[in-house]
Amino acid sequence: MKRLSGNIYTPGGDFRQGDVHIEDGLIRDVCYKGDSLTYEEALDNGEALILPGLVDIHTHGCIGYDTCTASSDEIYRMAEYERSRGITSYCPTTMTMPEDALKEICIRVSEVKHSAIKGIYLEGPFISKEKKGAQNPQYIIPPDSELIDRLLAASGGLIRFIAIAPETEGAIELIRNRSKSLCFTIAHTMADYDTAIAAIEAGIKQVTHLYNAMPSYNHRAPGVVGAAYDSDVCAELICDGTHLHPAVIRSTYKIMGADRIILISDSMEATGMPDGEYELGGQRVIKRGSRATLTDGTLAGSVSDLYDCLRFAILAGIRAEDAIYSATATPAKALGMYDRIGSIESGKAADILILNDKLDISEVFSA
Repeated sequence: MKRLSGNIYTPGGDFRQGDVHIEDGLIRDVCYKGDSLTYEEALDNGEALILPGLVDIHTHGCIGYDTCTASSDEIYRMAEYERSRGITSYCPTTMTMPEDALKEICIRVSEVKHSAIKGIYLEGPFISKEKKGAQNPQYIIPPDSELIDRLLAASGGLIRFIAIAPETEGAIELIRNRSKSLCFTIAHTMADYDTAIAAIEAGIKQVTHLYNAMPSYNHRAPGVVGAAYDSDVCAELICDGTHLHPAVIRSTYKIMGADRIILISDSMEATGMPDGEYELGGQRVIKRGSRATLTDGTLAGSVSDLYDCLRFAILAGIRAEDAIYSATATPAKALGMYDRIGSIESGKAADILILNDKLDISEVFSA
């Protein structure tokens, strides 16, 4: 049995000094020594910060590999990179592709035996051409329940999230019919407020990268953003310093709260790589510094991993306890796996990230 000592991030969203005992890939016991600490107090006492492993439900690639084109071996290397960055659970995410390509992606991911891979996120092909972003419009199609079944079969049931534009023909009916077993998320959409609310009432559970690839919030036309504020759905945020202004991040936390915000990376293959030319879903992408764009200047995912996004959210003024919750517990609940991951509790997987007082990664444990 191994013992980890330090400032433990608790399921209640604070820190307490104590010990975590792990054995055979599980947290066997958590022993607290003192009273609750704030993040600042935990940093001041000089002991390590012990966090749950981070959970990134939306990431396309890293270290030169793209989920859409990577072999099973390359997907395994991506999972190892994610783990090295404290991301002990993640969902390889597809782009809008033809059916044969999506099937092949699903098969390749399902062949990878790595504990970090918790599911597949389909970002397309059921999206709006008007808000396609970096998606290839050639392969955008109307919602298709039978296609979902074929992809589920190819993936061995690994599909967890399906992005959808609710204004497209048949979308709300599909959501209503399939949302008990799948998590549909509003994405790449021109939907107005009423349509978004209708989709939420039909079973939508979250919104893909809130603010990006959807109409802006307007006081007379609140759109999807207003519907997210006005409901109980979760919202993904890309806190990479490029996709969202810090003021927007702060105001969204004030409106929605940490338990309804899911920090994601939306990372692509240039993550962890030098500046240069890369691909996203078969399209050419240019990485310069912290920004990745298509050749026409359209933002093309991020080049930050979830650990980077967590740190940026804290630097942007989000209370560290809240940012950590949105990178661990909230996405674990969205996955339906909070009974196994997302917090440091007896009986859960020993997925643990240890940071020093400068927030650098000291060690990562993963079941």
